[in-house]
Amino acid sequence: MITAGQMRAARALLGIDQRQLAELAGVSLPTIQRMEASDGVVRGVIDTLMKVIEALDRAGISLIGDGADSPAGGRGVRLKAASPSGRQ
Repeated sequence: MITAGQMRAARALLGIDQRQLAELAGVSLPTIQRMEASDGVVRGVIDTLMKVIEALDRAGISLIGDGADSPAGGRGVRLKAASPSGRQ
């Protein structure tokens, strides 16, 4: 679905803070804070997760999953796979 890192990166690309994302998604600020504080994939109520993902989509964010291509182009960022030594 979405990782905490993707949420933080999406907010950075949009130039918004957690409160603004909460307002766009129609969820509470503590909900966004909890989501972003999690490790890896965000877990929670599916309806709430979908509200956040849809709000990011409306704002112009495309989420890219592991190993997925980005054929539509546009600017973005992606983490490289960690090397065996653990360095990027």
